[in-house]
This record gives sequence, structure tokens and C-alpha cells, in this order.
Amino acid sequence: MRVQCGPLRSDPADPRLQMSTQLTETLLRIREMILRGELAPGQRVAEAPLADLLGISRTPVRQALPLLAHEGLLTEHETRGYIVRGFTSADITDAIDLRAVLEGLAARRVAERGASKAFIRELRDCLDDGDQLFVKRRVEESDEAVYAEMNGRFHALILQEAGSPLLTAALERNSRVPFSGPAALAFDKTNLAQMYDLLYYAHRQHHGIVDALERGQSGRAEALMREHATAVKESINMAGFQITTGDPTKRPAVVR
Repeated sequence: MRVQCGPLRSDPADPRLQMSTQLTETLLRIREMILRGELAPGQRVAEAPLADLLGISRTPVRQALPLLAHEGLLTEHETRGYIVRGFTSADITDAIDLRAVLEGLAARRVAERGASKAFIRELRDCLDDGDQLFVKRRVEESDEAVYAEMNGRFHALILQEAGSPLLTAALERNSRVPFSGPAALAFDKTNLAQMYDLLYYAHRQHHGIVDALERGQSGRAEALMREHATAVKESINMAGFQITTGDPTKRPAVVR
């Protein structure tokens, strides 16, 4: 099944779209709580208390927890619920670098084989979705979930078009390291102007990648994708989350 970006721009009253946005926002909020240390390594995370803490219904939390476990942020408790997993800065850095190599290869494969017009149209739908966020020349807290979802779909389209089960499996395993996937954004809500600059630059990279793929420029597509994939490091740093510990039993220390 082809990944579609277009439905993000469909009827905002569609309950499926509303649920998708609510789930994405919940994922982002819990992910940032873990990164900031508000949910500590070894801490048990249960659906009801977390929903109360976030001030939302239990449904998106129930949906989010297994997805966060799949990302590697949580592990299933032997009885019920989940536990926050410990991880190191080296784990995250290695996973981001590996993702850059793998996604760069995927982009090269697509460009070498020749991108179809239908595929390029789908990517340009993603570009349009992202462009709409930057028309107002600022980002708001609510834009975080929208951008993260668009970015994830953009990357999924390219990986799908590459048509390599091995690449897909490798990225699937790699994405289980926390903060290494395309949706691993970290907003500093106290400095949204800085986040605007970061996300705007990243989205201009999206435009460059699509242009290279459309023109069949395999080397350029690979280089741009590699550079783009490593931008998550800057996202974490610019958001004020400094990873300072190498102890594999602990999460990264957060310095504000």
C-alpha cells in the first residue's frame, strides 16, 4: 500500500484525522517528558495516571505507549504497563548516523531507478503540507505534531519507493533506539523562533531532496538525505537537551 501525505490536508472535521493528530501530539509530549527526565529510567508508566498528568483522555495514551515501546523508549513491564528504558548519548548518536547512511542509500536507489511521476506528486503533497506551516513565518506549539507527521510520511514514501526489504528491516531495527527516527523532534517551547529556523531549514532540505530525485541526481539525493537525517542532533541540541552521560543504565542527563 502506498503511503499517502495528501489526506493531512483533507477535511479537518474527519474524526480519523483528529485522532491521528491527537495521537501524534500525545507521542510527542510523552517522548519529550522522557528526554527531559520528567519520566525517569526505570519508572513505571501506566495508562491512567499518565492520561491524568497530561490532561487528556486515556485512548491516545493507550495507543501511544506500545508505539513508544516499539521506538525503544519504553519496555513492557512483566505484569502490566511499561517502564522507561535507559539509554546513552552514544546509542543515540550511532543510531542517527546509521539512519543517515541507510536513508541516503534509499534515496540513491530511487534516483538511480528513476522516480515515477506519481511518486513525485506524493512527495510534493508532503512539501505542500509543510509549506503551509511556514506561511505565517513562525511556528506554534501545535505545529510540532503536524510537522512530525508530515516528516514521517515523507521519509516513509522514499523508503517504500526504494523497494528494498533489507533496507526497510534495517531501518526498522535502528528506529528502536530512542530519538533516531524521522518523527524524533524536540521542541523548545520557550524558544519557538529558534525552532522555526531549524524546521524551516529542514523543510528546505525536503525540497532539495525531491528536486534531486526528480532529476535523477543519485549522488546529490544521497548526500542531501544524509545531511537531512542527521538534523535531529541539532533539533535535540537546539531544544536545550544536552546529553551528557555515557552510563548505559541511565538516560541522558538534560541540561536546560
